[in-house]
Amino acid sequence: MRLLILVFSLCGIALLAQDAPKPAAPAFKNLKVLKPADIRAAMGMATSGLGVQCSECHVQGDNGSDDKPSKVTARMMFQMTQEINAKFPDGKMHVSCYSCHRGQKEPLMAAPKA
Repeated sequence: MRLLILVFSLCGIALLAQDAPKPAAPAFKNLKVLKPADIRAAMGMATSGLGVQCSECHVQGDNGSDDKPSKVTARMMFQMTQEINAKFPDGKMHVSCYSCHRGQKEPLMAAPKA
């Protein structure tokens, strides 16, 4: 009898979980270069490639705002890397933020000393 009650309880929980509303995908605003499907990967690449946090380019609470000049610059950099990578016939990513920045906010302008 206890087993039967447990089975019915679990079935009820499963049915409730199916009817629960699913959270909507985040609505991105002011996208000009990146696609919504590419945002997470691109932001992760920028964070690791430049060694900065989100607040470096984004206004807290309003990621769509272009109030910070660094966001406009970052957008140009994303566009530049897309254009460079598009020239390779294999369709792979050959250039990223890390290619020039090497984890630093400012890109290296000269080769490191040997």
